[in-house]
Amino acid sequence: MKHSPTRVLAAALGSLALAASPALAHHSAAMFDNTKEVSVVGTVKAWQWSNPHSWLQLETLDAKGARTEQGFECGSPNTLFRNGWRVDSFKPGDKVELITYPRRDGSLGGMLVAAKKADGAWLEWLPSAAKTVPRS
Repeated sequence: MKHSPTRVLAAALGSLALAASPALAHHSAAMFDNTKEVSVVGTVKAWQWSNPHSWLQLETLDAKGARTEQGFECGSPNTLFRNGWRVDSFKPGDKVELITYPRRDGSLGGMLVAAKKADGAWLEWLPSAAKTVPRS
């Protein structure tokens, strides 16, 4: 059976499009304002070491002293691990300071850029991004 070059090219392009579709389905970080860094201090409620994104849930106090809960998204365990993060980096009750990119809509939470753990050590997810992390 003879295949025309047009059909072979169409089949190859179709296969490439199907292979790329999972990457296209990934959501963007457009909801976060990466031109601003916000420092957030709080107590760890939960550290969710999970795919496709890990989350750090913090209990914080608002301007009036009322307790609030905020969620901070960060990378996958694989990406975080390569930057020194571990499944046990945070425990409920730990006091932490975060550097985050806030949500554009002004709601609580954001994208976690770096975290100062209870022992004073900094972890960075986006090392080139965090401008306010103390450098030694």
